[in-house]
Amino acid sequence: MRVLAQIGAALKLYMVGLKVLLYQLFHRPFASPVLPVQCGKVAIVTGGARGLGYEVARQLTGLGMHVIIASRNEKQGLAAVKRLREERSGAQVDFEFLDLASMDSVRRFVRRFEDRRLPLHTLINNAAVMLVPEGKTEDGFEQHFAVNYLGHFLLTRLLLGVLVRSGTTKACSRIISICSAAHYTADTDLQDLRSMRHYSPYAAYSRSKLAQVLFTYQLQQELQSGGFAVTANAVDPGMVDTDLYRNLSTPAWLAQRPIARLLFRTASQAAGTAVFTVASPELEGVGGCYLYEGKRVQSSAASYDAELQARLWRSSCDLLGLPESELA
Repeated sequence: MRVLAQIGAALKLYMVGLKVLLYQLFHRPFASPVLPVQCGKVAIVTGGARGLGYEVARQLTGLGMHVIIASRNEKQGLAAVKRLREERSGAQVDFEFLDLASMDSVRRFVRRFEDRRLPLHTLINNAAVMLVPEGKTEDGFEQHFAVNYLGHFLLTRLLLGVLVRSGTTKACSRIISICSAAHYTADTDLQDLRSMRHYSPYAAYSRSKLAQVLFTYQLQQELQSGGFAVTANAVDPGMVDTDLYRNLSTPAWLAQRPIARLLFRTASQAAGTAVFTVASPELEGVGGCYLYEGKRVQSSAASYDAELQARLWRSSCDLLGLPESELA
């Protein structure tokens, strides 16, 4: 049964991937309209040292934003900062260490950020792992669950105070979670959120991505109820030619490489919707959306389950020792 479940999870994920590739084959990449400059605004991009996160950081610096690249790889992070400063004279960009697999690292990152007394207008929860072997973090969490979801949940909650203080009714602060079509294939077994039973990397990845969407919608509800000038949205970048797929099996990886060159979006192309969601006047004050290729689309039916959203919120707060309310 365990083997069949793992095969089923893998097949569902590959079928969704095929559907995305067919869409990308017949549709041009999203071309963002001209966006207003963002001078004086500050953004944090997790996983901003390479791949999609780097391209998001690059395009945001091009709009005049002060971008903080948060990454667990200091060497890559500092190199990314160096490249961006060389590319654009006067670019405001710097690096801060952040390991989302460690809740202590998340808390230390937030303390360092708060010590800088900077505002925060945009938080982009981008960092992710995919199909990693079974293993636990130092806190005892499954790796997809910790990095893709729980670390970002904690980071967002701890930064809400400064996000609220930085937003105004005419210019809300914005929280963007980079999600995935993989969430369409996820089961809703919140009792096994940490994937401790019958581990499947495919199921664990999909479940972590569903958790991100559920969190985004619940967060938007909490923010709206509290009257805070902050919005939360989910962005699906599609299938992007980055190192995220490095944990595929060797045959799958060999098959993926030529397909990626032909059908995957480049990181620069895929960054367009995220940057649009950060800066577009069309989305001022708009939250609780799932955006793909610059358009608002429907996420999975399970992601709109209000009871499931609330249960995940409560479970996450319990795991982290956070109050369910008192957001800011």
